[in-house]
Amino acid sequence: MSRLVEINFDGIIGPSHNYAGLSVGNIASSNNAGETAYPREAALQGIAKMRHNIDLGLTQGFFMPLDRPNTAWLESLGTTAAAAEPHMRAAAFSASSMWAANAATISPAPDAPDGKCHLTVANLQTMPHRSHEWPGTLAQLRLAFADSDHFVVHAPVPSPFGDEGAANHMRLCSGHDATGLEIFVYGKSGGPFPARQHIDASKAVARKHGLDAERALFAQQSEIAIAAGAFHNDVVAVANERVLFTHEQAFEQPDKLYSDIRTMMPDAEIIVVPADKVSLADAIKSYLFNAQLVTLPDAGGMALILPSEARENERVWAYLTELVAGNGPIRRLCPVDVRQSMANGGGPACLRLRVVADPATVDPRFMATPEKLEAMAEIVGKYWPESLDPEQLCDPAMHDIIGRARNHLLEICALAELTR
Repeated sequence: MSRLVEINFDGIIGPSHNYAGLSVGNIASSNNAGETAYPREAALQGIAKMRHNIDLGLTQGFFMPLDRPNTAWLESLGTTAAAAEPHMRAAAFSASSMWAANAATISPAPDAPDGKCHLTVANLQTMPHRSHEWPGTLAQLRLAFADSDHFVVHAPVPSPFGDEGAANHMRLCSGHDATGLEIFVYGKSGGPFPARQHIDASKAVARKHGLDAERALFAQQSEIAIAAGAFHNDVVAVANERVLFTHEQAFEQPDKLYSDIRTMMPDAEIIVVPADKVSLADAIKSYLFNAQLVTLPDAGGMALILPSEARENERVWAYLTELVAGNGPIRRLCPVDVRQSMANGGGPACLRLRVVADPATVDPRFMATPEKLEAMAEIVGKYWPESLDPEQLCDPAMHDIIGRARNHLLEICALAELTR
C-alpha cells in the first residue's frame, strides 16, 4: 500500500559556489557581489541541515549540483569560458541550482485527477544565470521520478512566461496524503526589480497538472514585497498542511485571498505576522519566512527550521518566541547555519523541493541516509574548493577542479549518467 509522506529534496551546493551578484532584486546577492565564497563550507552546511532534518524524523532526499561551467550554453552564445565577458562567464559557473525550491512545481497525487504526482520543471527564464538550468534539472527529475505508475514529469512552460517553481507555490491540506488546495503566487511589478513568476506560467502549470477550480487559487504577490527584496513568495510566506504563515504585506489583496482560502478550506489556519511587530525589511533580512515549516512525527506538532540569522534579529526572535509560547500549531523553532547560502540570497526553504510521495517509488539513489550524507561530506571535504573569488573563474585549473569534484560526488552516488 502506498505511503505518502513529504520528502524534502535539498540541492547539494556545488563546487562553483561564488558571489557574482547575478540576481537582480535579491538584496543579499547584490550586497555580497565580488566577495570571497567558501564552497566547501557551503556544501557542508547544506549537508548538516539534511542531517538535522533526518534527526527530526523527516524524510530527506537530494539533487546533484549541475555541471559547471555550462560550456554548451556558452558555445550557443558563440563564446567559451576563457573568452566570455565576466558576467557571462559568471552565469555559466552559477551554482544556483542548489536552491531546489526553484527546480519545479509539484502537485501531489491526491490533488491530480489521474492519481499521480505531477512535476513541471521551472524555466527560470527571467535571470540569464538560471535560464540554462532546466535541462540539467529535468534530467535529474526524470531519473528520480522515473516510475510512471506514480509520477508525471513535465517539460517547462515555454517562454516568455517566466516560471520559478515551488518558491511561488504553496499547498494547504488536512494532511500531506489528503487532497489539497494549491496556491500559485505570481507577480506583476516591483518597482526597480522584475517580477519573476508570470500568471500565465502558473495557470499553465495548473492545467498541465489537471487541477480544477476547486483545487487551485491564484494570488498576486504584493508589489511592495517585491520592491523590498522578496523576489520569490517564499521570502514572505510559507505553508504546511492546514497552516499558512505569512507576513501582513505578502499579498496584493490579502483579505480576498484569506476569504477564498477559508471558503475552499474551512479548517485552514492563517497566521499573519503584523508589520508593526516584524517589518518587511526585518522579515527579508532575517529570512523568517524562508523557513521549512514542517510537521514533526509522533504528534510533535509543527516546527520552523529557520536560518540562524532569524535568531540574531531581536525583533524577529521576540515575535517567534511569543508565537511558540502560545497555543498555536507551530510548537518548535530549529535554527540552522546556512550562512554561505544566505549570503547569496537563499535560506533553508530555498534549498529544498517538497515532494509528497511514497519514498519507495523514488529512485533510491536520490534518497538520503546518515551514511550516505557522511560519504558526501567526505567527498566535499576532500575535493570542493575551500574558497572561490569571482576572478578565479578565469582560471582553467579551477574549471578542472570544479568538474572533478562534481564527478567524484556523482561516482559515490552511482549517478554516473549525469556526468558531462
